[in-house]
Order: sequence, then C-alpha cells, then structure tokens
Amino acid sequence: MEIRPLEERDLPFLNMLFNDKDIMGYWYEEPFESIEETENKFQKYLSDESKRRFVVEADDKQVGIVELVEIDNIANNCEIQVIIYKTYSGHGYAQLAMKLATEYAFNSLNLNKVYLYVDVSNEKAIHIYKKIGYQVEGQMREQFFSNGSYHDSYFMGILKSEFNKKDTNPD
Repeated sequence: MEIRPLEERDLPFLNMLFNDKDIMGYWYEEPFESIEETENKFQKYLSDESKRRFVVEADDKQVGIVELVEIDNIANNCEIQVIIYKTYSGHGYAQLAMKLATEYAFNSLNLNKVYLYVDVSNEKAIHIYKKIGYQVEGQMREQFFSNGSYHDSYFMGILKSEFNKKDTNPD
C-alpha cells in the first residue's frame, strides 16, 4: 500500500467517494457533488498551498484518500482526514495511510501538530487513531450535523515529538 498525490485521473474515484452517503456522514458533509464540482475543486486545489491530497493505493487500485487540510505554516499545524472505500475497509489501509500522511506532515512539511475531528461514536476510527499515537484533547458537544441529528466530536491530535517517539518504539 502507498499514498501518492491526487491526480486528475483520480477525479471519478474521488467523486464516487464524495457522493457516498455513508462515507460523507463521517465527514459531516452532504453527499451531493457533480463531477464538474469535483473537477473545479481539483483545479483550485492545484494552487492551494494549504492542502495536500493523497490517493491511497493497494495492488494498483484506488482504495481511498487521505488529506492534510488547513495547513497553517505560522502555527505549524494541520488537520488530517481519511476515507477508505467500504469495499476495502478492515485491511489496515486507514491506519497505514494515516501514519504515512502524518509522517509527511512532520518530516516533509515540518509541522509540529496534526489534528482531526472524529464522531465520538466512531469507535473503529478512534481505535486506529490512538494506535498511531493521536490523543483525545477534548470533546465538542453537538459539533456536526449529519443524517438528521447533531453529533458530538472528539478533537484529537499528535505532536511531532510524540509521533517520532512512537515511531522509534513500535507497539
């Protein structure tokens, strides 16, 4: 498995992910985007230094995406997001993609912190994030609206020093 930069050839796959109700429910976004909107966002993305989007590939197949967004070069932090298409879940792709993207944030972008938001009921994702070294830093009440109701969210983060320490001392 590897992550590589998002390319124009990936847009149909990206559009399919962004229109999946189950997937977008975890991203707290409406699953409603035309291919033209996906293409327009991609064109804007090409010149946006505050984002890095990677396609997750396994056996020459697109299995998901992992993104570093809201890259802040003054505070030296960013948010991370991951989607693994449901057909490929349960194979360890999310954990490895998160680890590789976090490593990229620290070692290539020289950031100090990577953070994320996760629904408090998404135990599977929380477990994956904790295995990498992310820690719950707080809980936000009714932070996101999805599937007809408000959801509490954990704010989780990891510091570069924690990641490098964990990376040298694997479980």
